[in-house]
Formats: sequence, C-alpha cells, structure tokens
Amino acid sequence: MHDHSRRTLTIASLATLATFLDTTILYVAFPDISARFSGTSASELSWVLNAYTIVFAALLIPAGKLADRIGHRRVFLAGSMLFTIASMACGLAPTAEALITFRVIQAVGAAALIPSSLALVMHAYAHDQLPRAVAIWGAAGAVAGALGPTLGAAIVEGLGWRWAFFINLPVGIYTVASGRRNLHESSDPTTRVPSLVGVVLIAAAAGLLSYGVVGSEDTGWLSTRTLGVMVAGLVVLAAFVAHQRRTAAPALDLDLFATPNFRWGVAAMLVFGVAFAALFFGSILFLTDVWGWTVLQAGFGVAPGPIVVALLSARVGKLAGRIGQRPILITGAALFAGSGLHRLIVLGPDVDYLWAYFPSMMLSGVGVALVLPQLSSVVAQALPPTRAGVGGATLQAVRQFGGTFGVALTVAFLGTSAGLAALAAYDRIWWTVVIGGIATVVAALPLHTRARSDQRGVPDHVEPAV
Repeated sequence: MHDHSRRTLTIASLATLATFLDTTILYVAFPDISARFSGTSASELSWVLNAYTIVFAALLIPAGKLADRIGHRRVFLAGSMLFTIASMACGLAPTAEALITFRVIQAVGAAALIPSSLALVMHAYAHDQLPRAVAIWGAAGAVAGALGPTLGAAIVEGLGWRWAFFINLPVGIYTVASGRRNLHESSDPTTRVPSLVGVVLIAAAAGLLSYGVVGSEDTGWLSTRTLGVMVAGLVVLAAFVAHQRRTAAPALDLDLFATPNFRWGVAAMLVFGVAFAALFFGSILFLTDVWGWTVLQAGFGVAPGPIVVALLSARVGKLAGRIGQRPILITGAALFAGSGLHRLIVLGPDVDYLWAYFPSMMLSGVGVALVLPQLSSVVAQALPPTRAGVGGATLQAVRQFGGTFGVALTVAFLGTSAGLAALAAYDRIWWTVVIGGIATVVAALPLHTRARSDQRGVPDHVEPAV
C-alpha cells in the first residue's frame, strides 16, 4: 500500500505540475506568439489565454463530479491523454485560430485531470497520512508558479514558443503509461453529474463579458457594441443563476453562498484573481515592451515574486493557526495594493530594476503568499467536510474566471500602444492592482476567523487539503 500511495502521489503531482506550469509559461511566451502571428490583433490573440481559463473554470466542478460518478482513474487517464494530445496540437498549430481551438481542447483535459488527481491521492492514503500527501500535491501548483517564468523564458528564448507546449509531452506520456499500470480505480456512483445547460451558460457568460472588455479598446467602453456584449453577458449570467436554482443537478451549489465566510471568501478571490492576472501578465509585457528586455531577461525579472510565494505559503499557514486568517488576509492584500502603488510612483521608461521594479515584485510575492492560501483555508473551514471539496473547486473556478478578466483588462488597456507611448496604459494596469488589493481588504473585513485553538469541529486535514 505504501509503494502504491507514493506512486499515485507522484503521478498525480506531475500531472498537476504540468497543467499549472502551462498557464504561467504562456504568459511569458505571449510576446513571441504575438510576433509569430503578427497579422492577428492582440485582442484576438488574448483568447489563447482566455479561452483556456474560461473552459477550465467552467468545467472544473462538473468534471470533478463526473469523475466521482464514473471513476477517478478513468477520468484522470482520459484527461491526461487529451491534455497531452492537445499540447502537441498547440505546438504544431499553423494559425492563431487553430491555436485557440486546441487550447480549448487542452482546457477540457486539464479540467478532467485536476479534480480526479486529487481524488486519487485522497483514496490512496490513510486518514492520518492525508494532510501531508495533499499538501505535497498542492505544492505542485506553487512549484509551477515559481518555475514558470524562468523555465518558460529559457524554453521560449532557446527553442521558441512552440516548445512551451511540447514540454508537456514527456510528462503526459509518463503520466498515462505509469497511471495505467499503477493507479487504482475509485468512484462514488451516487454522485449526480451537473446539467450541461448550466456549464454552457456560465462559460458563455464569462466569454461574453471577456469579449466585451477586450473589444472595448477598438470601439470604446461606452460604444453600442461594447455595452451590448456586456449586457448580453450579464443576461446570460442571470439565466445561469436562475437555472441553477431550478435544476436538480446544478453546476454550482448556490446554497453554499448562504455561508458568510464562503460568500465573502469567493468575492475576495474574484477581485484578487483579476488583479493578480493583470499584475503578472502586465509585468512580462512591460519588461519586453517598454524596457526592451528579452523574454529570458523578463522571465528572470519576474521570478522573485513566485519564488517568494513558494517559500512563504506553508509558513504562513502555521501563523494563521495561531492568530486566524483575517489579519493575514488584510495584511497581504494591503501589501499587494502597495506593490501597484510603488509602480505608479516609481516605475518609468528608464531601466532601474533594483529600485523601480524589484521592490514591487517582492511586495506582490509576499501579498500573494498571504492571501491565496488563506482564502482557500477560510472557505474550507466555513463548510462541513462533506462539502469542502465542492467549495474548494468553486473557489478555484472563481479564481480562473478572475484571471480571465484580468488578462482581458490588460489587453484592453494596452490596445495597440507600444513602447514609451504605452506608459499611461501600464499605469491603468497598476491601478487595477491597487484597486484589486483594496477591494480584497474590504471583502476580508466581514470574515469571521479564529485561531486554531479556538476552532470547534474543523478537521485537521481541511486546511492543507485545499
């Protein structure tokens, strides 16, 4: 059993690492992709990023429930194969349209393998060993964040942007081959698979709202086209909520929002997700566009932030156990807002990494390390153990949707401006970071959190599991 558990954890963690690494590498590869498809506008190319996150977020919860119903091993292997094949297709894509299409397929595979991989790990370990095992599985995402900028920059600079996708192939082949030999099947046949209508509605709502934001640069924020698309997105979103209230198989359990900590935690994750994506994506583009750095230099330039996140996240969890999550969340969000304010005041056209750029990356890294893990912890502790899984999946889906809007805002703010002319546009991105940090502070204020010694009935495994 011990050898089987370790093999399961290795396979699941590698698949998770590849999935999240793909997202961070694409931020770094975007300038090269734009150069390759120079006849395609930045707003259209942004769907290389947004199509993936929208589909991934929309399918995350339904895919998890489908895996519960028909088998975690079966869905994991299918998702891994689909993700690997789609990665190869992305690397070979001859046109921007083909690349976006293959990214959608890649997102379907990612949505299938992430929740099923966690379920496989949880079934492979005894209860007393579960916290450490799931913490290791979750650490794969942090490692991906730390490795992504530098590794992605080195790959793109040395081999080209297509290898940002080809790098997934050896991991995918190993995952599928080893998984077929070593993974054990598990399932819960009583699980009800969500209605496809709800999945389509939430994906369509996110797509319309993102399309409205991205297209606003061409037609104006108050144009008939922009307002029409945004209103259509809100109408579809309202239809989604109405459908979820009526259907017997919802894609999103709206009853969860009756819990204040869940409601405010999700709100904080949404606004923080927008600001986080705008900061990360905007940072790469600023270094390559305004300062004229190579992709490799930009990858190393943004690396300190993710490294700080990877180093601090686990240690912050111990502090939260003593003082509760709310003061940590408020501090982290304030520091994150401060990173944007520093850029507004100091960052300019002259290259000055140590004073104008590095401090803001460190501030944002500490802020992210304080905010993201603790939001997951707050949401997990707000719900009974039987609903912690769906609550955590909902939170991560909301984070993906927030990232979609963050990328859309970044593209809309920059438009067709470049070089020094884009400085004012980048200031709007840094203002997004400031406002997002402040909004996260506001959303964290109503949260009711306690030190672990004061908690009652919260299982020890909840925090590391999420």
